[in-house]
Amino acid sequence: MADSAATAPVETAPFQGVSAPLPHDSAARHVAGSAVYIDDMPEPAGLLHVAFGMSTKAHARITRMDLSAVRTAPGVVLVLSAEDIPGENDVSPVIHDDKLFAAGEVYCVGQSLFAVAATSIAAARAATTKAIVEYEDLPAAIDIAAAREMDLKIEASQRMARGDSQAALATSPRRVQGKFTIGGQDHFYLEGQIALATPREDGDVHVWSSTQHPTEVQHLIARVLGRPDHSVTVEVRRMGGGFGGKETQASLFAAAAALVAVKTGRPAKARPDRDEDMVMTGKRHDFEAAYDVGFDEDGRLTGLALELASRCGATTDLSMAINDRAMFHVDNTYFLPAIEIVSHRFKTHTVSNTAFRGFGGPQGMIAIERVMDAVAAATGIDPLEVRRRNLYGGEGRNLTPYHQVVEDNVAPQLIDELAASCAYDARRREIEAFNAKSPVLKKGIALTPVKFGISFTTTFLNQAGALIHLYADGSIMLNHGGTEMGQGLNVKIAQIVANAFQVEIGRVKITSTVTDKVPNTSATAASSGADLNGMAALNAAETIKARLVSFAAKKWNCPEHDIAFTPDGVRVCGETFEFGWFIRQAYLARISLSSTGYYATPKIHYDRATHTGRPFYYFAYGAACSEVLIDTLTGEMKVTRADILHDVGKSLNPAIDLGQIEGGFVQGMGWLTTEELVYDAQGRLRTHAPSTYKIPTCGDRPAHLDVRLWKAGRNVEATVHRSKAVGEPPLMLAISVHSAINHAVASVGDGKVFPQLDAPATPEAILMACEDVRRRAADA
Repeated sequence: MADSAATAPVETAPFQGVSAPLPHDSAARHVAGSAVYIDDMPEPAGLLHVAFGMSTKAHARITRMDLSAVRTAPGVVLVLSAEDIPGENDVSPVIHDDKLFAAGEVYCVGQSLFAVAATSIAAARAATTKAIVEYEDLPAAIDIAAAREMDLKIEASQRMARGDSQAALATSPRRVQGKFTIGGQDHFYLEGQIALATPREDGDVHVWSSTQHPTEVQHLIARVLGRPDHSVTVEVRRMGGGFGGKETQASLFAAAAALVAVKTGRPAKARPDRDEDMVMTGKRHDFEAAYDVGFDEDGRLTGLALELASRCGATTDLSMAINDRAMFHVDNTYFLPAIEIVSHRFKTHTVSNTAFRGFGGPQGMIAIERVMDAVAAATGIDPLEVRRRNLYGGEGRNLTPYHQVVEDNVAPQLIDELAASCAYDARRREIEAFNAKSPVLKKGIALTPVKFGISFTTTFLNQAGALIHLYADGSIMLNHGGTEMGQGLNVKIAQIVANAFQVEIGRVKITSTVTDKVPNTSATAASSGADLNGMAALNAAETIKARLVSFAAKKWNCPEHDIAFTPDGVRVCGETFEFGWFIRQAYLARISLSSTGYYATPKIHYDRATHTGRPFYYFAYGAACSEVLIDTLTGEMKVTRADILHDVGKSLNPAIDLGQIEGGFVQGMGWLTTEELVYDAQGRLRTHAPSTYKIPTCGDRPAHLDVRLWKAGRNVEATVHRSKAVGEPPLMLAISVHSAINHAVASVGDGKVFPQLDAPATPEAILMACEDVRRRAADA
């Protein structure tokens, strides 16, 4: 029999495991301002501050760079340029074409030329201005048009196809062509890029980095230092936002800080200000889309040829995979009987564009939604009905352009449920009546779906590790390879582990993500953070549980099937032991209470040469209905209402998921309406501060914003607790806003002409589109 301590009542919080709507683990600290970010950490003695000298030319040969005055400036301890790098001058994720410091030639404005380490950030920045840099200009391509004319690409154009689109187009009853431009977007994370490096013995270095990919930062620092990976430890507790902007581009700042620390033996911090950050780092890729679509009188597509072109920037970064994903999402929720997608990846002399929430998917998806609106305008059929008629269906209508079978299509049910709950049909009729009577103010409404593929399309990245320590008092230390950037990943993984052991969430503590605990991690990206790391953590927990069950069976002479972990404690043959007491008995019996866990996504494969395969484990779905009001005399626009229904499978944490959906929608709304990146003819970014670059504010949130999780949510695949990813898919719900604006603008011409409304639909763009529609309708 157990002693009294084993069965005595213990004061604990109620059990809340998977599916409980728990707050973010740092929510209280966020609100109180006590959450510690890298720039909040106490500055160590002897800290050096790092600032960068940057190129002022888009493309030029460096004919002279004199840094002598920089070196003698007040407070300067060290100045580094390309020749001071002991290893490789490279901080690129895939192709070796991103240099830490320019060597002989610059390829964009804002490229790092040299770094200054000084006793204060003010001294370091002041010193950078003393450099003498002379250039010989070289031909520069700033935009897609110039790159196309110069035939500059990061790789050969890619083609994805199924069926004979040209033959289908030639025999289509109706046919429409059009073009559409899609602007980029700055990540505008609240916490900018930052790294704090501390030297260790034997030339090793520890680096705090605000990065979504600690392993890659570790690898690239080691490459720059010319050292093995084990010489570098990278740690991340939390980021103040990432959105893809810290997947690859944190490496330059971390590598510079690490190089200073190793060379001086003093800690070093690199923290660009907001303007420097925006100038030096890449954005969402801006795109051009041209379509040729065939369809019948009922609005059903018969053939589609789509040409995509993107501005990749000066180096490759992740542009190949990003443009691939744009191609993957051209279909969205629609079966395309005959389809050809051609993708051009243009190299321009602007900062290298990079990952951004959705990773190319939003650009591909808005292209097909634009096609659906064009078909609706040509046939006079309600746009929602056109969308319904083209949805994926059963056998014969379930194959994507890349030949993956759509096995979990829930788009029809989601669309029907949302259309009914938000009274789409009645509201559209009311809006048409309003527009007929209102000459200046016009309303628009649109309901658009989302189908987003979940998995890294680079197959080897679909793996994760975790580490669990179960201490003798029953408390649990959890570490995994994912990074927390405000999205609630850590609380979800803690819930998974708490649920596995059936203990209260307070027993589980998640530590920093650090490369010396869980090695060889993948980036927290592709919406896969909980999918991958949650399963790895669950695997580790189950390994420990199996040891504990075996231990209990032997100690109490009990069959293993009569041992269970419950919220009341560990039940062994009908007797329940307090969890902490039970764990101590296992420790005393010399049972290992620590385990790693590992997970690799099954079923996925992809042949990039033919653009065919199964790149995605499953699809996440959603639908949004947005209503807007525009002023046709000024172009001002307001989103007045948005209703969202989103499928997260069996939610790991409904509160976190609802927050992600709302945040993703608003960020997507910003991309398509207010956030405009402007480069001048010399390749200088002119919108590099909040004064000129406008992200959505709380005042832009629709007054009526109804966000719901789909109650019937499920996942046909064996994900962790049958949940679905929620990081990226909600951003594309905002495409409904752009389509609603299009509807409002079209009403200026009584629906006679289809508006030429590019993205972002800024007030200027809306005003010009209204004038264009008015002109063309009068000529019709």
